[in-house]
Amino acid sequence: MNRIRCGVIGLGWFGEHHVDTLQQLPQADLTAICTRRPERLCEVAEKYHVPKTYTDYREMLADPEIDLVSIVTHVGDHLEPTLAAIRAGKHVFLEKPMADSVESCDRILAELHAAREKRAFMVGHVCRFDTVYALAKEEIAAGRLGKIVSLHARRNLAKWITDSHLPKISALFGDGVHDLDLMLWLTGATPKSVYALTSNTRPHLPHADLGWAMFRFDNDCIAVIENAWCLPNNAPFAIDARMEIIGTEGAIYIDNSGSHYTLLTKSGLSFPQSTYWPKVHGLRRGYLKEELDYFLKCILAGKNPDVITPQESRDVVHAVRMAERSAQENRVIEFWPLG
Repeated sequence: MNRIRCGVIGLGWFGEHHVDTLQQLPQADLTAICTRRPERLCEVAEKYHVPKTYTDYREMLADPEIDLVSIVTHVGDHLEPTLAAIRAGKHVFLEKPMADSVESCDRILAELHAAREKRAFMVGHVCRFDTVYALAKEEIAAGRLGKIVSLHARRNLAKWITDSHLPKISALFGDGVHDLDLMLWLTGATPKSVYALTSNTRPHLPHADLGWAMFRFDNDCIAVIENAWCLPNNAPFAIDARMEIIGTEGAIYIDNSGSHYTLLTKSGLSFPQSTYWPKVHGLRRGYLKEELDYFLKCILAGKNPDVITPQESRDVVHAVRMAERSAQENRVIEFWPLG
């Protein structure tokens, strides 16, 4: 197999990014797309010249000419298409978070374990493919920082970006999954306890748009994640993302807010997102492309992806849901073993 026949389920803003990126990867043959919205299906199919279209993912999964599906639905709709894709014997790339509950994650893990045909499976934690975090991982693994004792990360967004997300997901869960996953990956630790606080500056929306969570890991490191989805609409950042990693013998400071590329126009100052999925000279670039390229190369090599495992994807969902429980109950939550 020199080319992998791919389908994309879910054609929102990010689903279209997957379509565009897969179409430009030499190992991929973008064969099919799927969404419940016929007008959107027609729009994307015409734009990217995709030959097969489906409004029912079950029909797509029954197509023997599709080897891989990329599932880019909303997290609340991850479970059933993922289980069906595993049962259909497809390779599965599932956007993060793995699912909206630990129970759903465990059902996916059980289905992977029971599958007769072992296929590649990976949850798309794109930040693990970000150069700066990967370099930090190498420095820590080499022992140059000594013992890691403190981590702090922020991943904050403007209100106009998050209005459409908050009816479905909280700031803490939506973006906290990114940075807590990175912290667990960087340290190799597991959470022992968490205390979190949340607030909602837009009470007409059902989920909190501000959350802080402080974890103690089993190596005694203290880790804090900050997620404010309520920055003013004129905030210059596409994503205000930063991380501080402090060890007994060194420290790493990451500014991933995009401030290395500054744009000044009559509308004001801004730092456009230029690393994760930019388009340059008509071609998709960035870490999303590298992540999908990695997954395809694993399939062609006949190996399981190991930059992130399904168990790690499940465990971070569990940890952030525990943080949300802490905020709801206003108390420190002690973890049972993740198991």
